[in-house]
Amino acid sequence: MGNIRTFVLMTALTALFMGLGALLGGMTGAVIALVVAAGMNLFTYWNSDKAVLRMTGARAVDERSAPDLVGMVNQLADAASMPRPKVYIMETDQPNAFATGRNPANAAVAATTGLLGSLSREEIAAVMAHELAHIKNRDTLTMTVTATFAGAIAVLANFGMFFGSSGRDRPGGMIGTLALMILAPMAAGIVQMAISRSREYEADRIGAEICGRPDWLASALRKIEGLARGRMNVQAEKDPALAHMFIINPLNGRGADNLFSTHPSTDNRIAALMKMQPGREGGTLARSSVPRTGRGIRQDPWG
Repeated sequence: MGNIRTFVLMTALTALFMGLGALLGGMTGAVIALVVAAGMNLFTYWNSDKAVLRMTGARAVDERSAPDLVGMVNQLADAASMPRPKVYIMETDQPNAFATGRNPANAAVAATTGLLGSLSREEIAAVMAHELAHIKNRDTLTMTVTATFAGAIAVLANFGMFFGSSGRDRPGGMIGTLALMILAPMAAGIVQMAISRSREYEADRIGAEICGRPDWLASALRKIEGLARGRMNVQAEKDPALAHMFIINPLNGRGADNLFSTHPSTDNRIAALMKMQPGREGGTLARSSVPRTGRGIRQDPWG
């Protein structure tokens, strides 16, 4: 269902782009704007993982510096029949996590120190499974494509505002043209956010299947949501554009499942996960002997 919803939303974004191009009097300007926006986003796509990791200050860890976390991620990746991603840790008290990379063969997952210290091993495993689901679903590619169209729409809108004709020969005249130039980028942004929310639901579903326990992920989301509101994520606050990458919105004060939110309501996500409860058997982590300590992975191996 998540993939179908994403397809519908991307079709709407494409239609919006083509409609705006037609309003400007032909496809030449639309094609030029699309090429420019695509080039910018293609560069971002190939370098997004390095840029994101640098912006968040995440540091790489391995089997020697963080054996528990890396071993868990490797086990989950093997269970999902996907390449093992690089593992990073982000220094912040706020519990959160994100994934980045242009494809499954060139990907990375990152967990915050707050996540590792606040959640149980089962909950951490579920969060890491969610991030692996983003990689497996190639959500980075999906979001890059939507960013390309959203960027192209913004370019076309600016072009029309500053270099367009009077608009008298267009439907709606000057007022209609100006209204569309203003509203089109807003609509593109809303669709982009909707696609991001759709991918979160899908990653929840696939992540729950990878770890085999939807209740672990539901518990993790509930705990992260509660703790994140009271703990500042300085890096995310400095770069709000990164917010959609995290499993829970890292910016304080949000939570509603509305048009302008990059994340679905946590309550809605938990409700969807709990509907999966009857099929919770399976999953490598669920079948293995996971210690139910109620505490997170020890942080002293990586200082």
